[in-house]
Amino acid sequence: MVARPRRLLIGLAEYVDLPDWRVLRLRAKVDTGARSSALHVDNLRELPRDRVRFDVRLHRRHPERTVTVEAKVTRRTRVRSTSGVSELRIFVETRIRVGSTTFTAELGLVDRQRMIYRMLLGRTALGARFYVDPSRRYLLGGEAGTAAVSALRRSAP
Repeated sequence: MVARPRRLLIGLAEYVDLPDWRVLRLRAKVDTGARSSALHVDNLRELPRDRVRFDVRLHRRHPERTVTVEAKVTRRTRVRSTSGVSELRIFVETRIRVGSTTFTAELGLVDRQRMIYRMLLGRTALGARFYVDPSRRYLLGGEAGTAAVSALRRSAP
C-alpha cells in the first residue's frame, strides 16, 4: 500500500515565498472558494514571444518595495472576479512555497490594490496538499511583517 503524503494544516492567511522570483514572506489569503490563484502586480507589460514583465508589489503600504519579474504566459482566459464581473486575465506559472511544501501553480496577474492581501491562493493551487483552518492565521510561523527580497536577488548580477 502506498502511503499518501501528509497534508499540512494552514490558516486563512499565510506567508508564502515565490522562490523563482526571489520573493519571500508575501502575505497571502487562502481562499477555498476561489478556483484560481491571483497575484497583485503593477506595470504589467506584454512582451514578444508570449512573455510578460511586471512588478510584484511586496507591501501594500510601501509601493516602492517591488521586484520586477519576466515570465512566460501560460494562458489567457476569462475569470469572474469577486464583484461578479468577467474579465480577461493573464496567467503565469511559478513555484510557490508554503511552509515546507513547494509546488508549481498558475497565478492570475491582477490589480488587488484595494485588497489587504497581495496574493490569493485558490483551491486549484491548494490541491490535496493542505487542510485549512479558517479560524486561524499564520499557523506556519512568522510574525506580522513585510515581504522581503532575498539576499540572492540583491547579489544577482
